[in-house]
Amino acid sequence: MQDVVVLGVGQSEFGKFPERGIAELGGAAARTAIADAGIDPGDLQAAFSSRVYEAMITSQTILKDLGVTGIEMVNVENACAGGSTAVRSLYKDIAAGYVDVGIAIGVESMTTSPVAGKLIPPDKDDLDGQMGLSMPVLFALQAKRLMETHGAKEEDFAQVSVKAHEFGALNPKAQYRKRFTVEEVLGSRMVADPITLLQCCPNTDGAAAVVLASADFARKYTEKPVRITGSSLISGDYDFKRADLTTMPLGVKAATSAYEQAGIGPEDVDVVELHDAFATEELVHYEDLGLCPRGESVGLLRSGATSLGGRVPVNPSGGLLSLGHPLAASGVRIICELTDQLRGRAGDRQVPGAKVGLAQMLGGAATGLDAGAASVHILTV
Repeated sequence: MQDVVVLGVGQSEFGKFPERGIAELGGAAARTAIADAGIDPGDLQAAFSSRVYEAMITSQTILKDLGVTGIEMVNVENACAGGSTAVRSLYKDIAAGYVDVGIAIGVESMTTSPVAGKLIPPDKDDLDGQMGLSMPVLFALQAKRLMETHGAKEEDFAQVSVKAHEFGALNPKAQYRKRFTVEEVLGSRMVADPITLLQCCPNTDGAAAVVLASADFARKYTEKPVRITGSSLISGDYDFKRADLTTMPLGVKAATSAYEQAGIGPEDVDVVELHDAFATEELVHYEDLGLCPRGESVGLLRSGATSLGGRVPVNPSGGLLSLGHPLAASGVRIICELTDQLRGRAGDRQVPGAKVGLAQMLGGAATGLDAGAASVHILTV
C-alpha cells in the first residue's frame, strides 16, 4: 500500500446557476485543483467523477475541455455519498499502485435536474417513500426521538443552523452568506415538525475536485503533504436490525474503520466536515463519530465545542445548510475544505493549528435499509 496525498483542491462557487452546465461547473473546479497541485493536466492517469442526475460520461464531458483524454475514466453514483465514493475509488487505485496521480470530481446542477424546485421523489419501488417517509420526515422522526431521549429542544436544532450560517458568512464560496438568529430559524416555514425551512439544506449547483497522488509522486510538488490516512465506505444494513433511531449504524462502522486505519481516535480530531442536510442530524453524527459519549450530543453543542474556537469545530465551511448541497459534489467539497484547513489557508474560518481532519458523508435511502451509504475520510499533516 502506498501513502496517498491530497495534492490539489478546487471548488466552483455554490449557488443557482441554470445557465452553467456540468462541463463549465466541473471544469472550473478541476482547473483550480490541477493548478493547486502544480501539475500539468496531461500528468493525470485516472479520473473518477460523480453526478446523481443525468449521470453519463461525466469525467469525459468535463476533462475533454482541459485537454485530458485517453486515460481511464470512471463515473460513479452513490446518492449524496457519490463524491466521497469517487475520492475513495481514486484513493484505492493510488494506494494499490495502479496509478500515481489522478483526479476525483463531484458535480451537480440541481436547477436543471428533473427535481429542480421539488422534493426528491421516491422511486416507484420505494414503499417507505411512497407512504410518505421522505428525507425531511425521516430526520424529523429522529429529532422527535432526540427530544425524548436526549433532552434536545427545538432551539438546539435551530442553533445548529445558526452555527452553520455563522460559518457560511465567512466562506466566499457559500450559496448563503447571511447570519440568522435562533428565533428566525424557528420562525421560518415548517417543513416536517420540528424541522423548519432554515434547518434544511438548499438545492444548489456546484462542483469540487481533488487531485490525489502517491507520496512519492507528491514529493516533487510539496514539502508539506496532506495525507489520507483513513478511508472507508459502508453500505446500509437491514433496518429491522436497528434498535435506536438516534444512531445510524453504518455511520458508526464507517468511522470505526477509518479511525483504525489512521491509528487515531476521535479525541485526536481537530476539525470535522459532516453531512448536515438537515440540522437535526448533526447531533446524531456527533455521537456516531465518537466526538462525545452516547447521550451527550446536546451538551456538546450547547458547550460551544463544535463552534469556531471550540474543541472540535464542525462544518467550518458552513456545511450543507449554508454552503448548499449539490448532491454528488459535497463529498468532494468536504475534502477540499479540510485540506485548506490543514494547510492553514481557510481564512476567517481557519481552525488554529489543525492537524487532523475528518470528512463524513451520508447518502441515499431505500425501503428496508437504514441508509444507502456512509463514507469517512481522515486527513492528517
